[in-house]
Amino acid sequence: MAIILNIFFHNENEIVKFAQTLAYGVQNLNNSIVIYLKGDLGAGKTTIARSFIQTFGFKRVKSPTYSLVESYQNQTTNIHHFDCYRLSDPEELEYIGIREYSQENHIQLIEWAELGNGVIQPADLIIKIDGKNNSRTLTINAQNNIGKKLLQYID
Repeated sequence: MAIILNIFFHNENEIVKFAQTLAYGVQNLNNSIVIYLKGDLGAGKTTIARSFIQTFGFKRVKSPTYSLVESYQNQTTNIHHFDCYRLSDPEELEYIGIREYSQENHIQLIEWAELGNGVIQPADLIIKIDGKNNSRTLTINAQNNIGKKLLQYID
């Protein structure tokens, strides 16, 4: 089922526009969605997450590097941004109530998902970020029908 899309970006503004487009697609689907953001330190995972979250109207977006998860909620939106980089054991996610973040119509953006293996939900979409200087290549992999629908908004 995996469908892969590769996109090249010349600068951060293009990445921000990509994240906004993805957010609009998520809004249109009105489903629970899990997106993994993969890449080396400094690749742009948090830039994508921040731009995505801001598209939903949340102006102040913090990195969850030290808190593990930052949630953004209002009457219509439930977004949970995870950064699993500092996890020493996936079980730590159970202590913060990971299952509560998986409710209907909740959106999860997960950085360093492989460190929470076995505890976090499978991804609908995996975005892998590679690059140097200001340019980036995103490899976007749809894992199921929800991910496939999201690709239609991006492509």
